Amino acid sequence: MRKGWLLVALLALAVGAAAGIALRSDETVLGSSEPGAERAASHDAASAPVAARHVAATGAREHRARTRRPPRRSPFTLRPARDRLPAHVEFAPDREPRAGILFDVDTGAVLWECHPGRRLPIASLTKMLTALIVVERHRPGERVAITPEALAYQGSGVGVLPKGGQVRLETMLNGLLLVSGNDAAIALAQHDAGSVGEFVARMNRWRRRLGLRCSHFTSPHGLQDAGNYSCARDLAALARADLASRRVRRIVGADHARFRFPIEGGFLDLYNNNPFIRAGARGITGVKTGYTDAAGRCYVTTARRGGRDLGVVLLHSPNPLDQVPALLRAATHQPR
Repeated sequence: MRKGWLLVALLALAVGAAAGIALRSDETVLGSSEPGAERAASHDAASAPVAARHVAATGAREHRARTRRPPRRSPFTLRPARDRLPAHVEFAPDREPRAGILFDVDTGAVLWECHPGRRLPIASLTKMLTALIVVERHRPGERVAITPEALAYQGSGVGVLPKGGQVRLETMLNGLLLVSGNDAAIALAQHDAGSVGEFVARMNRWRRRLGLRCSHFTSPHGLQDAGNYSCARDLAALARADLASRRVRRIVGADHARFRFPIEGGFLDLYNNNPFIRAGARGITGVKTGYTDAAGRCYVTTARRGGRDLGVVLLHSPNPLDQVPALLRAATHQPR
C-alpha cells in the first residue's frame, strides 16, 4: 500500500516538473527573451507600485466621497421656493439688488427672491455667524482679553477697548452687533478659539452644521472681501438662527445699550447703527447691515408686520432704505 502511494507521489512530481518546463518554454517563446520565472518576478515588482497607487487612489476617492456629504438640513434652512411666489415686487433693471430674498422668519417660506443663490461678498453680515458661535459657546459674564491684534483693527470699532485689559463678554457682543466693532470681532474670536485663524476654521465647520450651502468665511468681521462670501438664501437661514437665540435677538433689536466701562464717566454707550432702528421704524427687530466697496450696501432686516415675522436680505443694493420697506409692504397682506 505504501509503495502504491509512493508511486502516485512520484508520478505527480514528474507531471508537475514537465508542466513547469512546458510553461517556462511557452513564456520564453510568447513573451520575451527573459527566462519565465525572472520575467514574472520582474512583472510583479513593476506592477506592485502601480497596484499600491491604485489602492491609494481608490481610498482617496472613497474618502473624498465620504467627506463630500451634502450639508445637513438645518431647522433654519428655508423651505424650497414655490414656482409662483406670493409677493410681487419689481425694481428697475438698473436699480435691482445683485441678490435678495423675502421670507417668513417663523415658517421659512420664501415670498420673493432675486438670484438667491448668487455668491457675493457680505461685509459685516459676517458678524451674524461670529455672534451665533459666541453665544452658543460662552456665558455673558466671561472676561475677554483685549489683545494687541484687537487694538490694531481697521474699519468700524468700539474704539475705546482698554489695552491689555479685560472686558465682560456680553459688552463685547453688544459692541460686535450694535456698532459693528471689528475690534470686538477679533477679541471674541481669540477668546473663543485662541486665534483668529482657528476661529475662522470653526466658522466654516459651523456653516456646514447650519446647512449654509453657498457660504465661506475668511475672517470674523468681513472687512476683507476675498474668499468671504455668502448668498441671500444662506443669510436668511442665518438670520433665523440668530433670532432663535434670546441673547442675539435682544441685542439686534435694541436701539441703545449702556455698560459700566473703564473710561471717563464710567459708562460705555453703544447705539445700533441699523438705520431703520435709528429712525424708529415700526416693528423692526434686527438684524445686521454691512458695507465695503466690493460688497456694496448689504442688509439683513427683520420686522414684525401684520402678525407675522418677516425677513429681507439684500446684497449690493443701490437703495436699501427704499427697497426693504417695499418688500415688507408686499409681504404684509400675503397668506401664510
